[in-house]
Amino acid sequence: MVRQFRQLTIIGESINDSVPSTHQLLESGNLQALVELACKQAEEGADYIDVNVGARAPELMAELVRRIQEVLDRPLVIDSPDIQIAEAGLRAYDPARAGGQKPILNSISLGRIEMLRLLAIQPCKVVLLVSEHVVDGRTSLCTTAEDSYRAAQKLVELVRETGFSLSNDDLIIDPGLTPLATDTGGHLNRVLQTFVRVREDQDLAGVHFVVGLSNLTVMLPSKRADGSPVKGPLQNAFLTKAVPLGLDMIVASTSRRYSLLPAEHPAVRCLEQCIANPGLAAVLAVRDFYKSGGSL
Repeated sequence: MVRQFRQLTIIGESINDSVPSTHQLLESGNLQALVELACKQAEEGADYIDVNVGARAPELMAELVRRIQEVLDRPLVIDSPDIQIAEAGLRAYDPARAGGQKPILNSISLGRIEMLRLLAIQPCKVVLLVSEHVVDGRTSLCTTAEDSYRAAQKLVELVRETGFSLSNDDLIIDPGLTPLATDTGGHLNRVLQTFVRVREDQDLAGVHFVVGLSNLTVMLPSKRADGSPVKGPLQNAFLTKAVPLGLDMIVASTSRRYSLLPAEHPAVRCLEQCIANPGLAAVLAVRDFYKSGGSL
């Protein structure tokens, strides 16, 4: 992995049940291959290793965490929406094997605030997912940056009310990056403006931001009409826009090159069209990008 964005913390994404090859390893119980995958990501520059075993037994999460930590000193992200699976991972995690570094719990949202009790297990950092909020007692998706900002405020308030000693440095805001291929709701703008809105709040000074970078380009072809890549340039275009706004962590592939793109790059111009014209026009701009070759 090559990265120009030296301030970015990279969380290796590959040990996730949603990845077909990883799903097969989990189905077959091949923990050794998963441990090797963790080591490979570390060798390629991952700062953290994400661990997501899908909807499987909590004991599997615990065993995989232990097995990885037997051979690797990188801190881990315990990634599950299931409270029992997440609890098993946190209880198995040994910070001494990661140079004293805390694990990251991914994630707590207003739709699953019961996850807050896991903060009692051991000191950790926590991802606060702000792509959803509660309206009239029902959980729904945030549609504006203000919605996501208010969700962030509420989640930080709830974390502080637990009494556990988490500082702003332990809090990681995830606005929920969505696929460009289907973004007719202007979520790209919502994500970028959430960074801006949160950074304006001095009470939230020092919090971190994370996105699942690969989410941006799912459902897109790998190549443009001229044979040039689609996904890497669009991901780098997003980083070019988002890092100056405060994005400092990504869940991403460790095999890609991450670099700042010039303003005239076709992928940057595509993203600028999406930002300026949210809705169906943005989806069509992305389609035009991958169906064309050369300049837009």
